Amino acid sequence: MLEAGQRFPDFALEDARGGRCRLEDLAGRYAVVYFYPRINTPGCSLEARGFNSLLPEFARLGATVTGVSPDPPEALCKASDRNSYGLRLLSDPEHRLLEAAGVWQSKKLCGREFMGVARTTALLDPEGAVIRVWGKVKPKGHAEAVLKALEEARGSAGA
Repeated sequence: MLEAGQRFPDFALEDARGGRCRLEDLAGRYAVVYFYPRINTPGCSLEARGFNSLLPEFARLGATVTGVSPDPPEALCKASDRNSYGLRLLSDPEHRLLEAAGVWQSKKLCGREFMGVARTTALLDPEGAVIRVWGKVKPKGHAEAVLKALEEARGSAGA
């Protein structure tokens, strides 16, 4: 699992529009990377809308917001278009980043065990180091909490 102080795992993933995103693309500014189980589910939609509504505030503070799930790019594109998401959504169907970040985990639901994404968010500094990690995220109000932590991190960095 991700921990504060460690470098965020290197990655190269396809986004909803068919472009590629790598860790180097996030360098030079703060970044929020949130991992979610599946696009178009109630909790994931609530989380995405929360981050999307605060994108101008994140941008004002010099931060990007990126969501990562195992969904295929086509599903991410449809959801992004339907909901007018401005945030970048990355597809990780082979679970490379999900596993490297420690968020691809065994889960239980109704007595059934399966592998899935543990809803988690990481705040990165401009050098790609993890500043803070939120595990077992509850979507309601989460984007606001991350924005507040970003404000505090920028303040303590003298920005």
